[in-house]
Amino acid sequence: MFDPLAAVRAAGDPRWDVYLTGTVFLDIIFTGLDSAPVRGTESWARGMGSSPGGIANMATALARLGLRTSLAAAFGDDMYGDYCREELEAGEGIDLSLSHTVPGWHSPVTVSMAYEGERTMISHGHEAPPKNAATAYDPDAPECPPPATACVSSLVPGRAQEWIATAARRGSRIFADVGWDETGRWDLAALAELPHCEAFLPNAVEAMRYTRAETPQAAAHALAERVPVAVVTMGADGAYAVDAGSGETATVPGIAVEALDTTGAGDVFVAGFVTGSLAGWPLADRLAFAGLTAALSVQEFGGSLSAPGWPEIAAWWHRVGSQEPGCRHYGFLSRILTDCSASRPPRRAVPTLGFREREG
Repeated sequence: MFDPLAAVRAAGDPRWDVYLTGTVFLDIIFTGLDSAPVRGTESWARGMGSSPGGIANMATALARLGLRTSLAAAFGDDMYGDYCREELEAGEGIDLSLSHTVPGWHSPVTVSMAYEGERTMISHGHEAPPKNAATAYDPDAPECPPPATACVSSLVPGRAQEWIATAARRGSRIFADVGWDETGRWDLAALAELPHCEAFLPNAVEAMRYTRAETPQAAAHALAERVPVAVVTMGADGAYAVDAGSGETATVPGIAVEALDTTGAGDVFVAGFVTGSLAGWPLADRLAFAGLTAALSVQEFGGSLSAPGWPEIAAWWHRVGSQEPGCRHYGFLSRILTDCSASRPPRRAVPTLGFREREG
């Protein structure tokens, strides 16, 4: 596999480029709906796919970009759990040595419906049983989190994640996004791990609510007073970033694509930005690369198995990016992709699970 960090790797580096932990869902995605489902009626979708979801979206995106990825997660001991574990470990090469299977616990499930450029999701699941020091999944247990160059997390208002502080003390670079604040307070002080972050990557709505700014750009500058690098994503309008240390700013427009399913696009964006950051690329290149990977991902089903790998990125550059005058932001790819060769097509979301092998 093409290694984007080959030029910066050194003896004594941690075994893992990235460590992350969270909940793995089984995602079932319906696409090709003409409109939102209407109460009392039956809707037929023209497309359907299943894939690992939740934290698996981020882990798969990182692994497909060539980063050595370690994931700590609980897996149900049902068929969904077996499928997700096999896809991540055998299919994507993600290290699951810090994960464990919980007897009698069923896998969380999300059904996502994509229509009119948006998506609606319904989820069901129960929290995994309480962790304890006897399980490697426990963030406070010895060797967890493991030494890693970087860690990625989603910050939760009012919910402490002590493993982040532990990882930061060990020298890991922390990258984080954030979800919707169900409390409605939108208080940056409630994000206890924010001071440990090297980069914070909320979307525009989240960033403006947290900072009370009137524009995504103003929100990014306000966040840069709290973290070294603030990145605000703006969907189809691109992204804007501020480096607090140098005062540098960067902006890239969105890439016009026909979106099939936007599930996990934010996770793929973060994975692209982390990759560029660990490789030591300039801020503008990191931002452009993150936007490109997210744009490529929305053209496929699901959040994890839609993530692009380097052959797909190279194909886009040679077919589109290097030909279009409007793609000047991506010129850096010409020097990065010199050693990137084609590989087998990536695994994609499938309509069902566990096809039986035909006899004979």
